[in-house]
Amino acid sequence: MISRQILGLAALAGALAIGGCSDAARDAGDVTQERLLAADSDADNWLSHGRTWNEDRFSPLSQINADNVDRLGLAFAVEFDTNRGQEATPIVVDGVMYVSTAWSKVMALDAATGEQLWFYDPEVDGAKGAHACCDVVNRGVAVWEGKVYVGTIDGRLVALDAATGEEIWDIVTVNQEQPYTITSAPRVVKDKVIIGNSGGEFGVRGYVSAYDTDSGELVWRFYTVPGNPADGPDGAASDAVFEQFATETWAGEWWEMGGGGTVWDSIVYDAELDQLLVGVGNGSPWNHRARSNGEGDNLFLTSILSLDPDTGEYNWHYQQNPGETWDYTATQQMTLTTMEVDGEDVPVVMQAPKNAFFYVIDRRDGSLVSAEPYVPQNWAERIDLETGRPVEIPEARYADAPYYIYPSGLGAHAYHPMSYSPQTGLVYIPAMETPSAYLDDVNYTRNIGRWNTGVVFLTPPEGLVPGDTPEARRAYVTANTRGKLLAWDPVAQEERWSIERDWPWNGGTLATAGNLVFQGLPDGTFNAYNAEDGTPLWSFNGERGIVAGAISYAVDGTQYVAIVAGYGGSMGMASQTDWMRRPPPNGMLFVFKLDGDAPYTPLPPHVPAPYVATDETFDAATVAMGQQAYLGFCTICHNGPVNPNLMRSVYATNAEAWNAVVMEGSLSDNGMVSFAPWISAEQSEAIRAYVLSEAARRAAEEDNE
Repeated sequence: MISRQILGLAALAGALAIGGCSDAARDAGDVTQERLLAADSDADNWLSHGRTWNEDRFSPLSQINADNVDRLGLAFAVEFDTNRGQEATPIVVDGVMYVSTAWSKVMALDAATGEQLWFYDPEVDGAKGAHACCDVVNRGVAVWEGKVYVGTIDGRLVALDAATGEEIWDIVTVNQEQPYTITSAPRVVKDKVIIGNSGGEFGVRGYVSAYDTDSGELVWRFYTVPGNPADGPDGAASDAVFEQFATETWAGEWWEMGGGGTVWDSIVYDAELDQLLVGVGNGSPWNHRARSNGEGDNLFLTSILSLDPDTGEYNWHYQQNPGETWDYTATQQMTLTTMEVDGEDVPVVMQAPKNAFFYVIDRRDGSLVSAEPYVPQNWAERIDLETGRPVEIPEARYADAPYYIYPSGLGAHAYHPMSYSPQTGLVYIPAMETPSAYLDDVNYTRNIGRWNTGVVFLTPPEGLVPGDTPEARRAYVTANTRGKLLAWDPVAQEERWSIERDWPWNGGTLATAGNLVFQGLPDGTFNAYNAEDGTPLWSFNGERGIVAGAISYAVDGTQYVAIVAGYGGSMGMASQTDWMRRPPPNGMLFVFKLDGDAPYTPLPPHVPAPYVATDETFDAATVAMGQQAYLGFCTICHNGPVNPNLMRSVYATNAEAWNAVVMEGSLSDNGMVSFAPWISAEQSEAIRAYVLSEAARRAAEEDNE
């Protein structure tokens, strides 16, 4: 049996006291330590990223329920000023909603009407978008004692006045000359705002930092991978543990690419045990051989770290993938609860990370309680419960031959938040099945500031399907790339129900006491399901793909459900299906209530631009060179609807205009920086040749359909 963590009679009394205060008597952004301890009983508000510090994304509100959700209608909608990806979880405090958008902008809204109260633009340099591996997204803000905190895509942490939006302080948390970014939501604990960073693919060293909420001064920092031993200690909270045992788990000259290990999403405060749980990302580069000579566990990559929130000192860690080599991050959402284990109530943390195993871990010491696959996987036989280590399938390390692996680095679960309902005892996971073929890149060279994997991504190897051809193998992979909304029993470690999708990407989930699960989808729909059996109950089509997680709150006795819509992230830049071919419209905030009747104007029909055409001719060797460079540098950002489709871009028809963009950076304000540090003028022209040739091929295919 699982029960929600109750933090004692004092916390409950605090909640009742809070409930007795009128919202009018509060100052703007009145979120305190005491109030967050009691947040489980404060159903009207959504005070922190996961609603409570347990981060279960469960709303106790039940005015909207499985019996009446078909009456749900639009209360209001707010259009954003950008069409880039939207991944934020709004915060609602006493009738005011604080929500961030792409490019790290923040607005405060009346949570009952949508009226804008203030707007803040951190004026990020657009060129920094080139360092955002997975779009210029922002996952949300934190609110604490009258301040709103936001991390920016260029690595700053900003404190704003919750009443006015005026900037209080603005500090740089990273070396801005390196390809760091921030996309995660800050967390605030005991007068410290906690923030990590992103950039693992680009060649950085990960860390997590704590800043004083009032002054912005750095309180402590913990590096997740060791630095260059020749430089000596960092003067950071992580120094002791690196000296004791962590540095010896690395080999070679890993520091030349930073090592990775960025803390780019999940950070959870465990109030019961007064510890901070931090999810750590993949290595840089991905490939263990290229990063660390194929030697050592490489702590603390792909680990859950327990740190002292006051000092940053190390408590314990659990590493999911020793010697990680697939981009199997441990940055996915962590949820805290209590589970009965062998007759004892055990405080646990639950996580469904990229590697496809659902982990239940004892929060007291990091020991493994259970781990079972929640979607198909073929990299490990099992997780050994005695050692906590995976029993790997040796071929999965792709050292000597290609390996068709699932899940791929896209993961079995990415950043889309899951939710947990204490009523049903189920975790609702936006799960994915994402196969790929990996091969060791023996010719790997560093491209600091661009993607570094050390992996060759291939057409799957021979023998995968009958009637073996490259086309048949690619079709097989496509057919087996899918997703599902998965209701998972974390005690029995088994599926209770699921809803299959023809595509891998799913939006985040919200569970409510109304026996409901809400989830948006990248096809633009926002949906409600029966939490017990998955029966579809309601749907709204906002025509904007959804990858964020919803929230629910109440104002003056009326319950609302809110979702941020705007397709983006890694999948929005690197993948598409027929219903994604429209360039994204501006993102929106959609808010619903029972019998809501606010108007919504559908988007006009989309007429795609034609494929570009030219009279120029190119030899096969040039086109082949261009294809190789395109796949290495362009496809990650230009294969989806978010950024321009180069096969439809008129820039490709003019060598001078193309050169101005690709080599001179004329569109750097839009995130398209000069690629002169990574490719030659000859390669740039070869990419143009490939783009024009591929555009002609695709146009011919359309004509023949």
